[in-house]
Amino acid sequence: MKILTAYFSHAGENYFDGKIIAVKEGNTAIVAKKIAAMTGSDVFEIARETPYPYSYAECVKEAKEEYIRNSRPELRENVSVKGYDVVILAYPNWCGTMPMAVFTFLESGDFAGKKILPVCTNEGSRMGRSEGDIKALCPEAEVIDGLSVKGSLSEESDEKVFNYLKYNGIPVKEN
Repeated sequence: MKILTAYFSHAGENYFDGKIIAVKEGNTAIVAKKIAAMTGSDVFEIARETPYPYSYAECVKEAKEEYIRNSRPELRENVSVKGYDVVILAYPNWCGTMPMAVFTFLESGDFAGKKILPVCTNEGSRMGRSEGDIKALCPEAEVIDGLSVKGSLSEESDEKVFNYLKYNGIPVKEN
């Protein structure tokens, strides 16, 4: 089974349990790296050509504008999903769904016949509409029920992530 962990994450100012905190590594990146270590998967960072602002308020403003316009921002680079059986897709909940850069990524590849496992970091908004959006963007893929991870608990998410992967038939390395 060939696995790709594709993730979008935002470093800089992030929302943690009601506070804005500056982080060097985004919550989703932390979770994605745990997934890659557990599965031995290849890793691809979904990143906009023009990075989102460091400031939480400015990032939220820009993300909302993209969402309202239903835009597809250009990505810094892309990856072919052709040789993969499984794509573990990790992203934060922005505007009740995925960042628009993740929409760009999903529309750029052929996900027919792939198994997609969504993993969404958030501070209480859970998966939002993201699972339905992934199914609409990738109608010929098998989209598994997603895993919601509280972003401020990303560092402590090992067991939750491990159990989700194992439950869904993804080979994981035992500790």
